[in-house]
Amino acid sequence: MEKLTKQNLRIIFMGTPEFAVETLRALVEGGYNVVAVVTQPDKPVGRHGSVLRAPAVKEYALSKGLPVLQPEKMKAPDFVEQLRSYKADLQVVVAFRMLPEVVWDMPRFGTFNVHAALLPLYRGAAPINWAIINGEVKTGVTTFFLDHDIDTGRIIMQQEFPIPDDADVEYVYDGLMRIGAGIAIDTVEAIINGNGHVESIPQEEATATEAELPHAPKIFKETCEIDWNQPAKRVYDFIRGLSPVPAAWTTLRHDKDDEGMVMKIYSAAKTGCPTTLQAGTINIEKGRLLVATADEWLEITNLQLAGKKRMQARNFLNGFHNADSYLVGKE
Repeated sequence: MEKLTKQNLRIIFMGTPEFAVETLRALVEGGYNVVAVVTQPDKPVGRHGSVLRAPAVKEYALSKGLPVLQPEKMKAPDFVEQLRSYKADLQVVVAFRMLPEVVWDMPRFGTFNVHAALLPLYRGAAPINWAIINGEVKTGVTTFFLDHDIDTGRIIMQQEFPIPDDADVEYVYDGLMRIGAGIAIDTVEAIINGNGHVESIPQEEATATEAELPHAPKIFKETCEIDWNQPAKRVYDFIRGLSPVPAAWTTLRHDKDDEGMVMKIYSAAKTGCPTTLQAGTINIEKGRLLVATADEWLEITNLQLAGKKRMQARNFLNGFHNADSYLVGKE
């Protein structure tokens, strides 16, 4: 077999959002032979869905003159035939979708995924959010070979990333995006240096814990509602684990019979001040918006009422009189 180099290793890249662009850019600018890019179809946007928005990966790929494939169905025979025509040796996947075996098993050196967690922890669609929501102090990136089940394949490389106590999703996302690009290049280099072979280990060997592994399921609107009956630390982590997108939310209401209005909360601060008042009780103290949790007051620092702009809590209080006569949360 001809000795592999970055010029003759034929790579197909698969990804959709900005997170994936960083890795594609590293491959292209690093001189690797990316022969085609696969991404999601353009997405309808606007009030009537009359405008199509191209994925970030497509925009970058086209700017570099790369062929772009946007299949509706990954098993479609015409797509599979088109994909096979590129004769890829390796496929690199970042923030994409579940692939059928006919796709991930196609290249002779396999298909590896860049996952924003330290597998086998946080398998699933939203690993960054759930790591922060659960109060983890570190996360990381894993490259692994795809197999039949989601996020369960053999681990190639991992790199850790610390999560500061005040970090939100945006901070961790940006950090893992950069790490992901670097570890993807390292993984491709290892495959080249091994002439198509690279060491990998089963996920069961990557952790010594016997406890149930935390997962990272897809997040929906109802997932994001704040439960004020939890301890302040849990609520604090929940808010930052959903900020800035999709954002944690609660309902601001006068009493239990009031339907109230939705309030998104983007940031909060721990006070360390205990309270025995009903969870969801609002208190205004020296221009600060405080909400009672199961054990302590939590200060809300940045929010957005439905139909309004995002604002600092102090600005909200300036224009919303008698805020402390309201409650937040469920009935």
